[in-house]
Amino acid sequence: MNSSLLDERDLLAVDRDALRPLAERIRPRTLDEMVGQRRLLAPNTALRQSIESGRVHSMILWGPPGCGKTTLALLLAKYADADFRAISAVLSGLPEVRQVLAEAGHRFAEGRRTVLFVDEVHRFNKGQQDAFLPHIERGTILFVGATTENPSFELNSALLSRCRVHVMEAVSADDIAVALQRALDDAEHGLGGRGLRIAPEQLQLIATAADGDVRRGLTLLEIAAELAGDSGADGEESEPGTREPGIITDAILEQVLADRTRRFDKGGEQFYDQISALHKSVRSSNPDAALYWLTRMLDGGCDPSYLARRLTRMAVEDIGLADPRALSMAIDAWETYDRLGSPEGELAFAQLVIYLASTAKSNAAYVAFKAAKRDVAEYGTQEVPLHLRNAPTKLMKSIGYGKHYRYDHDAEGGVALEQTGFPDAMGERIYYQPVERGMELKLKEKLDRLRADRERARRAKPGRDAPSE
Repeated sequence: MNSSLLDERDLLAVDRDALRPLAERIRPRTLDEMVGQRRLLAPNTALRQSIESGRVHSMILWGPPGCGKTTLALLLAKYADADFRAISAVLSGLPEVRQVLAEAGHRFAEGRRTVLFVDEVHRFNKGQQDAFLPHIERGTILFVGATTENPSFELNSALLSRCRVHVMEAVSADDIAVALQRALDDAEHGLGGRGLRIAPEQLQLIATAADGDVRRGLTLLEIAAELAGDSGADGEESEPGTREPGIITDAILEQVLADRTRRFDKGGEQFYDQISALHKSVRSSNPDAALYWLTRMLDGGCDPSYLARRLTRMAVEDIGLADPRALSMAIDAWETYDRLGSPEGELAFAQLVIYLASTAKSNAAYVAFKAAKRDVAEYGTQEVPLHLRNAPTKLMKSIGYGKHYRYDHDAEGGVALEQTGFPDAMGERIYYQPVERGMELKLKEKLDRLRADRERARRAKPGRDAPSE
């Protein structure tokens, strides 16, 4: 009877293991089985030597989904012969955190260490993050926080000062292919023994579609395997005209990969990296790169109104008066998208990006505006010179409003050269320095000539800018 119960329990354990996702069943059990992260975990690297010796430190693992953060935390506990506890900042509150820390304290008193893995640690607020600090300092826990967001922005400085940040990278398609093949060969935990057949180029397609996420690649492979079914134990082929079980065909693969999406976080680090890449590609006059980043962001589901706003900003910041048509085109593209929607309106963005990247560039207006803002802040509330003030009443005229003002249209050449436009305390200033590109080339020629003439006129009549009596 006892033997029968044991057999039943073994069968239940096997059944439970079969219910777990493939990515969980074949999670690496040694550092050698991990794919990717060679910079961190190659032989003789500092982190690997630390892990293998069991002398690990509290750390933050920063990287995209599916790059191995959880797996590395599990291996840390294994090599350090420590208990492993995991909580999620999405699901756990401060009471649960306190309970886990209390349990770790009891184990520490008994001479055992605890690796506490906190997934999505950036979702904890400052108070929740602070709860870990004394336990990290005392060594009660080996803290391992996992985040997909930049720790510099999302984690408080007190926690960062007690942990070392390790940057993990998206896993290459070739490395993901290695993990997929290992799953196909593993008869105990993976898909081995099921008679599955898949061509190398098909396996590579899945690895590429995983988009740097090992877990995603394994999930896609598992779905394909389920659709393919198992081949017969005798290995006999199916009748002509029917699908042969166990073969992952192109049709199955097309079905599995039909709705895949690329990694894109609409509010995270990757989002801002991509808009930065788009802006800098436009600034560098690289229309091909700019079009690529625009397409990446549209593909990831970026809000089109956000893109329209940023493209308009590029038109005024980086193209400016070198090509004033750019601003009109940006507004037109924005309106076109509002009228047409997706996908037709996206072509207007594509056309705009190509034009912005290809046309002449100037940030002279942008630089001039910032210089003017600095002077406004530095000089404070300066009085408007009397000659520039309007004088609609006799009283205002009697106290000097508008005195010595010269109507420019009546002056020779249409400009009263000796007349200043700045407050007396500031003197004449030059903010706008046109570049010798695009339409600004002509503006530069004109302004250089006017500025030189104005300076000569003011020197010829130095008392002209003195305050009126």
